[in-house]
Parts: sequence; C-alpha cells; structure tokens
Amino acid sequence: MKRAETDESLRPGTTSSDAARIAELEHANRELKRANAILKSASAFFAAELDRPLD
Repeated sequence: MKRAETDESLRPGTTSSDAARIAELEHANRELKRANAILKSASAFFAAELDRPLD
C-alpha cells in the first residue's frame, strides 16, 4: 500500500522505478570499479616489464 502511494506521488520517498534504477547504477558502478582495478594492475605489470633490462 505504501509503495503504491509512493509510486503515485501521494507519499514522499523513492519510487519503485527510481529504486530499480539506483540498484542498476550501483551494480554498474561496482563493475566499473572492478574493471578499473584490473586495468591498474595490468598497467603496473606492463610498466614493470618495460623497465626491465633486456637480456
């Protein structure tokens, strides 16, 4: 009942569609942070390889 009233703007709060969008954005944010961490690790690895003298 409360959710329906919120969705119809009769009660203040986060609507169902807004809550779903927020959850979607939080998931995307976690994935981007994970990808960024992987890229940072790969960058450090390859930078170390470039600094290594050739034998």
